[in-house]
Amino acid sequence: MRIVSLVPHATELCFALGLGDQVVGVTHECDFPPEAAQATAVTADLLPDGLDSAGIDAAVKEKTGGGEAIYALDAEALKELEPDLIITQALCPVCAVGYDDVAAVAAEMEEPPKIVSLDPHTFGETMVDIRTVAQATGTEREALALIASQRERVDAVVAAVADEPIVSCVAIEWLDPVFVAGHWTPQLIEMAGGDDPLGLPGEASPQLDWETVGAAEPEVVVVMPCGFDAARSLELAEEFREPLLATGARKIVCVDGSATFSRPGPRLVDGLENLAHILHPGAVPLAPGPILELQ
Repeated sequence: MRIVSLVPHATELCFALGLGDQVVGVTHECDFPPEAAQATAVTADLLPDGLDSAGIDAAVKEKTGGGEAIYALDAEALKELEPDLIITQALCPVCAVGYDDVAAVAAEMEEPPKIVSLDPHTFGETMVDIRTVAQATGTEREALALIASQRERVDAVVAAVADEPIVSCVAIEWLDPVFVAGHWTPQLIEMAGGDDPLGLPGEASPQLDWETVGAAEPEVVVVMPCGFDAARSLELAEEFREPLLATGARKIVCVDGSATFSRPGPRLVDGLENLAHILHPGAVPLAPGPILELQ
């Protein structure tokens, strides 16, 4: 089977199911596992380089508000790959090429490929996606093993924090303007022994303001900008040190949002383990990391 993955978390999932040698096309953002770089990139970023947080937000809103894409799809390269299966998404126009654009190109192919769209809103739905890809690729046995492994790690975290006090925790997905995390992240916080007073499980990430974040009186703030690693997250946190400290949180930490939170793939469990260690370091002494604290 020849697979083109047009969303990074689907690429990660394909490799986790042992399908890496069948992935012939990926996006320009597919950077994990490293072997994914050997596949042909069929997308490109249309946003200007060098924008700050506010600039990125403004550019995205301008393009998506006007019905424009923020990613380019190389239709000819996609056709030349002659995929049997294309995995895409329709959840977020900021995360990947639009589903309609993909479907239009696929319809022009001599032998149109099957298209599978992964659109999880909750942690449970991310697990269902494993089965969805497995059913499309004949890897049901591998999927069962992966799901069992994921569940074992989740259960271990939940058991480890079961007797710990619940910690109020706000996860910030963007800093200018402020977006707090939604979808599956509030569930991860709950499983890690925390309480998210602002995020809504299964719902889109809400845009708020710093005053609202402070009014929630979080004990811990986790900075996890969408698309950025821990080092870049810490740089952004330094830029917004004053409003972050004004929240009154006793701990402000920065994590790899791109790897472990914004991509709803297998590494979400890494994110859960990170959160559990952040909230309850005595109960969960080890975490995949990196975790960088704003001093």
